[in-house]
Amino acid sequence: MSIRKVKKYTSRDKRKIRIRKKMSGTPEQPRLSVYRSLNHMYAQLIDDTRGVALGAVSTKSKALASEMSAASGKVAKAHLVGKAIAELAQSKNITTVVFDRNGFLYHGRIKAVAEGAREGGLQF
Repeated sequence: MSIRKVKKYTSRDKRKIRIRKKMSGTPEQPRLSVYRSLNHMYAQLIDDTRGVALGAVSTKSKALASEMSAASGKVAKAHLVGKAIAELAQSKNITTVVFDRNGFLYHGRIKAVAEGAREGGLQF
């Protein structure tokens, strides 16, 4: 009798799969994918038709280093990441995006990135 290993998905993985089935990014309206680690936030603009990232910003970006040191708290830093990704999108003539929360709940730092991007001029 053999023992088969079953791949176990976390709740976040299940949400991510369910969300990604329904959304896709185009060159005119790319997907804004947000990832949250324990200490950092990452945001990417992705064109799924070609399979390329149009741009990325994170709390570890050297361009944001001075602003990140001035900000206190992870939520404030996530808000700055949202504003920075909106500026990057504006420089590439992108005004609307599809927001991909990557299976994370829309709360806290994920919400802060979304609000920062909206303040920066992105629509989704």
